[in-house]
Formats: sequence, structure tokens, C-alpha cells
Amino acid sequence: MENINPIGELMRSTMENVKNILKVDTVVGDPIVTPDGITLVPISKISVGFGGGGVEFGNKRSNEQRPYGGGNATGVKVEPFGFLVIKDGVVRMVNVTPPASNTVDRIIDLVPQVMDRVDAFIAKQKES
Repeated sequence: MENINPIGELMRSTMENVKNILKVDTVVGDPIVTPDGITLVPISKISVGFGGGGVEFGNKRSNEQRPYGGGNATGVKVEPFGFLVIKDGVVRMVNVTPPASNTVDRIIDLVPQVMDRVDAFIAKQKES
């Protein structure tokens, strides 16, 4: 007789439910178009924790199936991160989180704005 415990099935079931929650639409939301033509795309950050375990009770020497106890848990945290603001073909990121606390984070936050300005400058130079 095969000795099968249900921990695999418990984990599979939990992961299927987590997979249903964690879709791309959860991270990058549906675009919102305002009456004045601005498009807002909500962006979220997701954190996931998962754990599980189990134990078989009884005599290890016998081949019969032993009583089993186990469980698992999952924690999912979805927090808003910011919005992509699209206006007149220009895209910029507006954060809803507190401002960056160190220089590297500040530089990373400014990269999209700098790229937009560089693109505008190059386009202006081509025109003249």
C-alpha cells in the first residue's frame, strides 16, 4: 500500500488560490481616462508570504497509512505604489508612497522625468 500524505494537495490548493489573486491586473490596474484626456494607470506592489508543514502520527514500522496533521498559510499584501500619468504622449510616474530616503532611490525616481526632458530636447533640436 502506498503511503501518501496530503501536504502536497494542501499546498497545491493554496497555491491555486494565491495564483487567482496574483494576476497582472493586480499589479498594473485598468487605465482610467479623465474627461480632460489624461490617462491614469494605477500601479501596486505585492508582497507574498507562504508556509506550510505537516506531521504523520503513529508507528513508522507499519505499512498502513498513519494519521496526518498539517496545514499551511499564505499572507498577501497589496499596497498602492503610484500612477502612470499619460498626457499628450508624455508618460510620468507619480508616487503615492513617501519620498525616497536616500540618494540612489531619488535618482531612480527622477529617471523617467529626465528621459522625457531629454526626448523633448532632442525633438526640439531636430526641428531647428
